[in-house]
Amino acid sequence: MTNNYVLRRLRYTLNFNDTKMISICAHVGLEVPVERLQGWLKKDDDPAYIRCSDHEMAQFLNGLIIEKRGKKDDGIPKAEYQLNNNIILRKLKIAFNWIDQDILDLLSSADFNLGKSELSAFFRKPDHRHYRECQDQVLRNVLQGLQMQQTNQSTAQPQSKYQALKSTSENRKEQQKHNKTQGKNKKPFTPKKAEKVVYQNPNFKGNSTQKRQDKTDSRPTLSLKKSEASDTNSSDSANTNDFIWKRNQD
Repeated sequence: MTNNYVLRRLRYTLNFNDTKMISICAHVGLEVPVERLQGWLKKDDDPAYIRCSDHEMAQFLNGLIIEKRGKKDDGIPKAEYQLNNNIILRKLKIAFNWIDQDILDLLSSADFNLGKSELSAFFRKPDHRHYRECQDQVLRNVLQGLQMQQTNQSTAQPQSKYQALKSTSENRKEQQKHNKTQGKNKKPFTPKKAEKVVYQNPNFKGNSTQKRQDKTDSRPTLSLKKSEASDTNSSDSANTNDFIWKRNQD
């Protein structure tokens, strides 16, 4: 996150014009021409963009503290020549007279949850064992929460809505493209014909028709009439027919 980004967010969140921004810098003896200030507020890809150094950003934040809290009797605070997110967050905390819970509430309003112990670690000295570096997303969400508090609106909501609409449009185009491709290659549905399955005894080796024929030929013919007994039957079959015939006569 650049100093220019933080400067732009504070300007538009607090609704400061160029004259107000220049007067804040003048609280700490920093003279900023209008052209230079406008160069700070340009985006990075703009040809008129001017980088805001750490020392200049520190002076502006000190001027913001004086603007919000008034000048102290011990004079103007010394501006750092090297900044990080921890120092910027600390200066914002002093300028707006925040307590830890105020910052947590700002983060919560921006849908970013942070523990109280994690927040307190940002304000410890760098040589302290519990010191933690403040990441860009934390500072960005603090600025987002401040904007929502000051202007009662968020830039994250319109951006999220835009991304949702964009994703929906892209998905619709992909679906239409897929349907069009499928339409060209799509063939009419042809149901498969059911195959006739003939059961075969797995223990039988040979032709099933032959087996059935063999069984028919060897099956004895039983009759209740002695005269209708088959002459082609074996002797065992004849004895069986005689036995059945005599039994029915008795």
